[in-house]
Amino acid sequence: MRLIVDERPYPYEPGDSLLIAMLRAGVQPTGGGCLCLGGDCNNCLATVDGVSYVRTCQTAAKPGVVVQRHHLQKYPPLPEEDRAMPTVPARNLFCDVAVIGGGESGQTAVAAAEAAGKRVIVLEAANGQEAIGIYDGPLVVAHTETETLRVHAHDEIIVATGAAEIMPIVPGSELAGLLTSRAAEKLAQAGLDLGRMVAVGTPPVGVDCELAEGELIRFEGANGRLHTVITQTKDGQERRYACDTAVLGLGLHPRNALLRMGHGLPVRAVGDAARDSDIPTCPSEGMVCPCEGVSVADLEAVWDQGFHEMELVKRATLAGTGTCQGSVCLPYLRSFLQKKGKTLQPSFTARPVIRQITIGEVAAGAHHHATPRTALDGEHRRLGAQMERSGGWWRPWTYGDPDGEYWAVREAVSIMDVSTLGKMIVSGPDALPFLERLYPTKVATIKDGRSRYVLLLNERGYVFDDGMICKESDTRYTLTFTSSGVNHSEMWLRDWASSWSLDVHILNQTMSLGAINVTGPLTRQLLEKAGIANLPGWLGHQKGDVASVPCHIFRLSFTGELSYELHHPAEHSVKLWRTLLELGQPLGIRPHGMDTLLRLRLEKGHVIVGQDTDFDSTPRRIHHDWAVRLDKPQFIGRHAVGRTNKIPLDKMLVGLELPDGPAPIEGAVIWHDGAYAGYVTSSAYSPVLGKVVMLGWLYTFNGNLPEAVTIDGRIARRVPLPFYDKEARRARA
Repeated sequence: MRLIVDERPYPYEPGDSLLIAMLRAGVQPTGGGCLCLGGDCNNCLATVDGVSYVRTCQTAAKPGVVVQRHHLQKYPPLPEEDRAMPTVPARNLFCDVAVIGGGESGQTAVAAAEAAGKRVIVLEAANGQEAIGIYDGPLVVAHTETETLRVHAHDEIIVATGAAEIMPIVPGSELAGLLTSRAAEKLAQAGLDLGRMVAVGTPPVGVDCELAEGELIRFEGANGRLHTVITQTKDGQERRYACDTAVLGLGLHPRNALLRMGHGLPVRAVGDAARDSDIPTCPSEGMVCPCEGVSVADLEAVWDQGFHEMELVKRATLAGTGTCQGSVCLPYLRSFLQKKGKTLQPSFTARPVIRQITIGEVAAGAHHHATPRTALDGEHRRLGAQMERSGGWWRPWTYGDPDGEYWAVREAVSIMDVSTLGKMIVSGPDALPFLERLYPTKVATIKDGRSRYVLLLNERGYVFDDGMICKESDTRYTLTFTSSGVNHSEMWLRDWASSWSLDVHILNQTMSLGAINVTGPLTRQLLEKAGIANLPGWLGHQKGDVASVPCHIFRLSFTGELSYELHHPAEHSVKLWRTLLELGQPLGIRPHGMDTLLRLRLEKGHVIVGQDTDFDSTPRRIHHDWAVRLDKPQFIGRHAVGRTNKIPLDKMLVGLELPDGPAPIEGAVIWHDGAYAGYVTSSAYSPVLGKVVMLGWLYTFNGNLPEAVTIDGRIARRVPLPFYDKEARRARA
């Protein structure tokens, strides 16, 4: 029976762990450091069968296992091939009491719970069921070789994980040949020849070794291997002990990370997991955190900078954030802070997980929600569209010639699949009062066959969606929403309708209705060819057949050109799309994708909720206070809007322009006189204007918005919106 380590085969004996098998062969996984054989240190880590950060001391040796050591560099090598790993299933288990740890204290807890008639599940790492986190529920997550376990404990979780041995932190701690007392006992039982051994502190049981006197101060070695232990006696004299192996019994530190994750939950510890930690002598030099390379000098440096709390020291140095999750360094961090502050700082809440897990284990039991496709998805792909996910849908980004698509809209005619728009019917006796309470506009003034742009506000007066209200009658309205916001908006509508006890019926038609936007100066000519000449005026809507397809026709414009949206049953989308393309050939028609649409709408200064807005975007901050009627007696967010309108503006969404390209990336920082002034939300080069146009959040300085700012080292000017066709003559043609 052999395993493969760094492309060389080595034999192993039945019952060996990978670590013991390697040590038999004279191979140390990371090249040095103290080994604990209890899963508490980072000195046995290796990549096993393609999975990195595996604790070889807790992994059984099997024929043909491939082990790669990564001690020559800080991180394991990246895989050289895109090899799919097996899917990790998730299994839910239910019990009254979950016991983590099957040792003596764990068995005692199990017996007590079962005697009380409780259903008990035991998770024992030695049996391949390692708990890695505790979450609200309470819930214990554990992993095995083949699956992820989710243990739901109705009553309580008992942590019986025992205690880890404290590792040495002195010069030379990185040498090979260092063992904790328990590790020495296990290796001796496995029959390994450890050579001449010297014990420091509590000696191992049943292992013959020389006992060193005094306090450990350093190790010495050659070629990475230990040869001498040096201690200091009470009279200040150094003692030197020649050896092959140093065995360290320096005290115990409770394995209580799982307990500290369960703060506020029914979680308790028993046995050594509940004990206080032994506090080692504060080190004067050496590597305190081998995982992250944090030395005693690093601790001194952050202390001098004013970081005097445990959590601050951890964040400033990254100590305790590596693979052992603080098992090695936390006792020394506490002793360092105790020496500096004369008090022992308490433990802190731990964050899951306590072990490195694979992405497959993280995703166990989770399923990717299918990205919806419109009825025209196949048509887009047939035309060579580059498809991207946008607003939660697959949508065409471009058909290969974004500039050609752009000019087709501005100078001829183009079509776009806008089936992803949220489309909803609200009807019933209380439809009008319902919408009046919901929206900040006066819905009662909308006439039959007319529509109005509206904002959707939350109780804090912040914008979270926008769209159109299209009135068919006093008891029936068509509403539109953004592609990404419709699901939340539907829940919003239904919750308020229920809480207000109003008699309304809400029907989400987003999936059942397709929508095609026909836009450009030649739009009317195309629709006349398609058999409809009597088209609605600006912001009007009507029913009619287009190319023999029944449509609800809306006159509006997101592109800045003459536009009509044709909403129709999705089963007719392909027929309508193909007919419009065929009829439009003499007019220079071509479809356009999202890349073109985003440039077109930016030139008009149209806002995309979620891209140009933030969580605290009030209508006034985005120049949309005209869409809010505070003379209405009631609507959601009214009181908040009235209150925030009295506060001086600290920032606004503004238009910015640069005389030439390239356009800054979206998210680029805006500067004013060397100070942070905001960021760009949308940017593009405008072919029709011959300049770069942008939307961005701009902060006020001394109560005023700067006229000029710096973006990417270039001077940008603040300009009024819209950038293009300021009087909207083309959209209203």
